[in-house]
Amino acid sequence: MLQKYAVIMVATLALAGCAVPPKEDNDPFRIGNIPESVAALAAPDQDLNAARLRPEDNCYWYEHNGPVETTLVPLRSPGGNPICVARQS
Repeated sequence: MLQKYAVIMVATLALAGCAVPPKEDNDPFRIGNIPESVAALAAPDQDLNAARLRPEDNCYWYEHNGPVETTLVPLRSPGGNPICVARQS
């Protein structure tokens, strides 16, 4: 009986050694992955956890959950301006 458990333990440890550790995701287009500087620029009452950089216009957008539907809305500064990244030449 002890030998059966020993084989199971060895197999478990061997398979655990094959697991790939999660890598840090630095993808700027991933939802919720916005820099601290953008979070500091954003006006209050915007869901920064649902914010993302859209490659189509290089601006940050967030998901607004309304009573009927969920809509992508531009992330704005307190002055009402959209927060965008300068295009590289």
